Amino acid sequence: MAIRKERLVIVGGDAAGMSAASQVRRLRSDVEIIAFERGAFTSYALCGLPYYVAGYVAEWSQLIARTPEAHRRNGIDVRLRTEVIGLDLARREVIALDHEQRREYREPFDQLVLATGARPRELAVPGRDAAGIFTLHGIEEAQALVDWLARERPQRAAVVGGGYIGIEIAEAFRARGLATTLIEAGEQVMPMLDPDMAELVERALREEQVTVLTKAPVEAFATRGGRIRAVITPAGEIAADVVVIGIGVEPNSELARATGLVVGERNAVHVDDRCRTSEPGIWAAGDCADVSHRLLGRSVYFPLGTTANKQGRICGLNLGGRDARFPGIVGTAITRFGDTEIARTGLSEREARVAGLSVITGHARSTTRSGYFPGASWMTVKMLAEESTGRLLGAQIVGGPGAGKRIDTVATALSAGLTLEEFIYLDLAYAPPFSPVWDPVVVAARKLAREA
Repeated sequence: MAIRKERLVIVGGDAAGMSAASQVRRLRSDVEIIAFERGAFTSYALCGLPYYVAGYVAEWSQLIARTPEAHRRNGIDVRLRTEVIGLDLARREVIALDHEQRREYREPFDQLVLATGARPRELAVPGRDAAGIFTLHGIEEAQALVDWLARERPQRAAVVGGGYIGIEIAEAFRARGLATTLIEAGEQVMPMLDPDMAELVERALREEQVTVLTKAPVEAFATRGGRIRAVITPAGEIAADVVVIGIGVEPNSELARATGLVVGERNAVHVDDRCRTSEPGIWAAGDCADVSHRLLGRSVYFPLGTTANKQGRICGLNLGGRDARFPGIVGTAITRFGDTEIARTGLSEREARVAGLSVITGHARSTTRSGYFPGASWMTVKMLAEESTGRLLGAQIVGGPGAGKRIDTVATALSAGLTLEEFIYLDLAYAPPFSPVWDPVVVAARKLAREA
């Protein structure tokens, strides 16, 4: 009688799930790996979708890092358009629904990885179902939006939400020549930034002819003949031929919650530093899971593709026989609008004060290259530190080309727990085409040190 191989079942075929699967396969050939994916694609660049909509990426297929066929050649049994709709922990089985065959069946597992991702937060307002209103969280949705733009040739666009996805879609619409309005319910665009830095982003939007409305929650969508006609807000009626809603995401944690797994912030599946859930043999990674924040000392929900890939790798290493631990995040993120780059890491002033920390701040307005060098552009850096210890707490950057990725220097310093004085004397590279002799992030730290 043949002995059944150990079976690893993965729920979700994108960044976290397939990172885990691929890592296990590199380490072990004796494990059967089955990956369920309810969509039609695996391992694609979700963060690249706005740039496909903009036309910067010509074909959606360019966003696919590894096809299902490539994973299958690697010994991973990928099952597309098959949704896991239930877990039977007593029998150690997943309950799967094959949407193409319209067949429900069970598959046993020895180890299980939940990598179910997240879904867009929705607006439950009248008119939401009108044609021409989109969210953007998958290749199919991006294809539908691009098809609408080509077929209907809209002239006026509205973007609901002023965070990362809203900023990026606003750029996409402007790149296509649409008159664009950005509608944000809160007091500022980019709510993950402090107000003084968010003001710089809003200024960049307005300079590129984006109409910006803040403190303007959407009350309804006005329609004509079943199609979007306008967005209704307290500020009035905003005419629109196409709308994208980008007000954040929420974790797909229903399977975990129905099974009784412990969930944390925003109902994300709670995991430890090995990405284990509260149930032995069940792991979770990516946008459905929480993650430890190194500065806050607690778990948070901070869904990003970088974290999903890292957590997937941690799962795979542990399932492959290693002892791997994820050290956590410091909250680093970056985007752009046109030539304006926007980045942050660590804590904002509001986040620091909510955490009970007394903070000091320093600002620097400088240039991305030596000021006399062609192509130098302005940039602003805001840096935060703990008043009592001088420990770095975070930074925000808004500026021209070459500004944003400087945030990685600060993120590295945060991960290492550097103080202001230690940061100021880091041996950073210098040449006029790349930076002033004192890099702008160091200038901000020097100003901050004078306040400490």
